Amino acid sequence: MTATSARRHSSWLLFALLASILMLTAGCSSKRYATVGSNCYAKAVPDSGEGGLAWGDTLSMARKKSMNNCMRYASRSGGTPNTCQVVVAQCKR
Repeated sequence: MTATSARRHSSWLLFALLASILMLTAGCSSKRYATVGSNCYAKAVPDSGEGGLAWGDTLSMARKKSMNNCMRYASRSGGTPNTCQVVVAQCKR
């Protein structure tokens, strides 16, 4: 085997190894989110500005998170955070 041939084979081996690692990590990351998730969600909106949608294990947790998100996003978007109200709150199952 010549030096050029060995270099060519090692380049392909390195490429195949990197491709394998990328495929494995992509496969693992998608599986992680497929089984994990919260059942309940809530959406809170202010009178003006952006609102917030949040997921939680319980309805009260989702409502609290959405209110916090609403206040944060409303203040960032020039809205009125003290007028946030939960408009939708329900659980999937």
